[in-house]
Amino acid sequence: MKRIITILTENFSDWEIALTNSVGRGYYGFETRFATPGGVPVTSSSGMLVTPHLAIEDIALDSFDLLIVCGGTIWQTNKAPDISELLLAAHKKNIVVAGICDGTRVLAQAGLLDHLRHTSNSAENLSQLNYAGAAYYQNVPYAVADRYVVTAPGTAPVSFMVEVFGALGIERDENFNYYLSMYAAEHNKTA
Repeated sequence: MKRIITILTENFSDWEIALTNSVGRGYYGFETRFATPGGVPVTSSSGMLVTPHLAIEDIALDSFDLLIVCGGTIWQTNKAPDISELLLAAHKKNIVVAGICDGTRVLAQAGLLDHLRHTSNSAENLSQLNYAGAAYYQNVPYAVADRYVVTAPGTAPVSFMVEVFGALGIERDENFNYYLSMYAAEHNKTA
């Protein structure tokens, strides 16, 4: 069974990680857990109150196969928790590390994106950080995976789920493709 820990902060963008956690838990039987700074409850951008399973500070490297950093407004402030050491240690152990929306900023600040193909909400969003990976930035509206690191703009929760599952070694079977086509159907308009 795969184990996911998703890092949430105050005012996190709840839609960005919903599909990955829901399909992972409901269809594949993943264990899904949520961590926040100090282990305190947080409220999403839509007003959903979440009581986490644990504190970010209590995350043990042997307790997960995937670490997701959910986007949210805090990552552009000085109130953001510093999780660089956790991200670097996870990546060093070949644990999948994923960031969506402003969660990609955290990966950039940790140096994970310095030599890997990646994306974000925009190149400008990451250039504010003085990171060394600008040459590897992919200006695309969908998720990008490279060597156990997955990044996506906040508008790409479907491709984020697909790339995360691929990085975990989940093969796309007929059922998965069915669910994917349902989630992406709104983008396949025909006149």
